[in-house]
Amino acid sequence: QVQLVESGGGLVQPGGSLKLSCVASGSIRSINGMGWYRQAPRNQRELVAATTSGGTTIYGDSVKGRFTISRDNAKNTVYLQMNSLKPEDTAVYYCYADVNNIVYWGQGTQVTVSS
Repeated sequence: QVQLVESGGGLVQPGGSLKLSCVASGSIRSINGMGWYRQAPRNQRELVAATTSGGTTIYGDSVKGRFTISRDNAKNTVYLQMNSLKPEDTAVYYCYADVNNIVYWGQGTQVTVSS
């Protein structure tokens, strides 16, 4: 069994920053892609950022230039540095990981951008 645990969400003012972390644990032989999606109320889940085991990264159009994804393969951890946050970034952020060719999801962490 594999678990993903996210941390780092919270309340931040517009223009502020947050860093999310997601740690994978359990019976891990290999991790391929890792990344983040988000879902705001009444919206579909959307891709925020993703990274492959080789370091290739992709970003959703709405976060390009503001968010940075990174990973520490030794720690089975993926990070999301979020800068210049806007109210429209408010959502539940979910991490995922392709572990042993199965995609697992975290429980989600709330990010609220508000003054």
